[in-house]
This record gives sequence, structure tokens and C-alpha cells, in this order.
Amino acid sequence: MLRLMTEGFLVRAARAEDAQAMASMHVASWQETYRGLMSDELLDSPDLLPARESFWATVLTEERFFAYRVAVAERQGSLIGVAMAGPVQDKPWSVHLYVLYVLALHHGFGVGEALLDAVVAPGETAALWVADPNPRAQAFYRKHGFVPDGVSQTEDNVREIRMVRSSRWHPGQT
Repeated sequence: MLRLMTEGFLVRAARAEDAQAMASMHVASWQETYRGLMSDELLDSPDLLPARESFWATVLTEERFFAYRVAVAERQGSLIGVAMAGPVQDKPWSVHLYVLYVLALHHGFGVGEALLDAVVAPGETAALWVADPNPRAQAFYRKHGFVPDGVSQTEDNVREIRMVRSSRWHPGQT
């Protein structure tokens, strides 16, 4: 999974010792992305960072998550992105993309695409939930073969739509 990019970032498998940095990056990304969609109370909660750190430590160390694919992107020794995909229960997709976040400063350099490719293989059927509205993320996923399937849900008072990718999609298609 190690992939050095000419744009100056590295994508690699996440390690247990990354949990704290992953949590910090994850929270910062949520604050950038979801301000105005999620409550400030949630985004600024002093409990958010420890909860994310506990989450990532669990994902990276407990056997029940060993089937998950977790990758990080780093630039100059700092984490700038994180992605996680894993098993799907009772659905027609082979994998579910649970997490894909890149700090806003690093948008547009291929970090998101490299992270997506690290955890979801091209041609692999997949599903994900994305905030709605979140036009930038939705456009990114459409570019990578995901389309809304008409299913929505509300979590933490945020409307989300499900997007899915069939096995017929291949890189280069739009």
C-alpha cells in the first residue's frame, strides 16, 4: 500500500501509533467540513478528540477490525488525510467506505484519490454515506464512479445520502 506521490505526499497503511495524529486530523477535518452542518456544540466538544482517538486506537488494534483497510496520507511528517473501508453486512457491495477525510489545505492535489484507491480497489463494488449538502465531496465521489441510489438517512442531525459504485465502473470513466 505504500505509495509515494510526486505531489509530495505519501499514502501508507495506518499503524497503531498513528491513532493520536489520525484523531487530531479527523477532528480538524470535521471542523472544516461540517461547520454549519453539524452543531458547534458537537464539533467543539472537548470530548470529540478523545473519542476519535479511542475510535482509531480500537480500529488499529482490535482483531474485529483486521478485515478493514485503513490508510493515511502524510506530507512532511504530518498526517493530512485518512481513509477506512471495510466489510458490508447483507448488502450487494463488496466494501463500504466508512471514512475519507483530507485537510482542506491539501484538497486538489490527488490526496483523496490516492486514499480512496488505497482502501477501495478500482472495479470493486462499494457504498458510502455522504453529507447532503456537501457538493465538493459528492462531486469527488461522482468522479470516482459513485452515484446516489436514492436512499438517505439522518445522523447527528445531518442528512446523508448513500452513493454506490458498480463493478462496471473503471478509472477514466465519468
